Amino acid sequence: MSITKVAVAGATGRLGRHAVDVLAERGYQVVPMSRATGVDIITGEGLAEALTEVDVIIDVASWHASEQEAATEFFRTSARNLHEYGQKAGVARITVASIIGVDNATTGFLTAKKAHEELLLSGPLAVRILRAAQFHEFVGQLLDWQQGDVAYMPALPSQLVACRTVAEELVDLALDPAQPAPGTPIPEIAGPHKETLAEAAALLGARRGIKVVGVDGSGMPDAEIAAKGGFLPSPHAKLAGPTFQEWLDIQP
Repeated sequence: MSITKVAVAGATGRLGRHAVDVLAERGYQVVPMSRATGVDIITGEGLAEALTEVDVIIDVASWHASEQEAATEFFRTSARNLHEYGQKAGVARITVASIIGVDNATTGFLTAKKAHEELLLSGPLAVRILRAAQFHEFVGQLLDWQQGDVAYMPALPSQLVACRTVAEELVDLALDPAQPAPGTPIPEIAGPHKETLAEAAALLGARRGIKVVGVDGSGMPDAEIAAKGGFLPSPHAKLAGPTFQEWLDIQP
């Protein structure tokens, strides 16, 4: 099939904005879907119209909080609606961004994200999944949540990756005409080297005049699993820059 028109669910979000940019730069017709553009994938408002003549959906819509039950309900509804409306519109497939290590999660948002994968895979349309490491952009969010001149950050291992890098890989996967061979592991994208969230936060903190102190991260969901590397990329993952420091150097 020839793909010309791609809809992006969650188009105004952190990852969605980059996906829209990448598609537009490559000359595809892009349909940005978010409540800001009058499309609500939960209520279905504007969804049928938005998916008219769309070939592929890229789903990067996300729940805004980490509470497991609410996030799971959001993903359950969005998956059902994208399949239902997508099938009626003749969409070929859905490509979704997920998170590295969801198979290992036992609680919190990652467990909801694992349910999201399963809900999408159980629908009528073909589904492709890209699991990504935590974003560079997440580090600033963690710092924003803390007040004062000292921030306590989890010294948990990660392999941070830039949102733009994830968006490029996601678009490649969505548009790839080749069908993945049976038994092929779910593709993963991560940054070029391992570092703890505290180490990355210290680099950003230095710019903001904030002292970062590394802590064991015991307050975070599945911290013990994370400490053992449960959310680090698999051996088959694609590793791509920029590093966190390189990315930071080009931020305004």
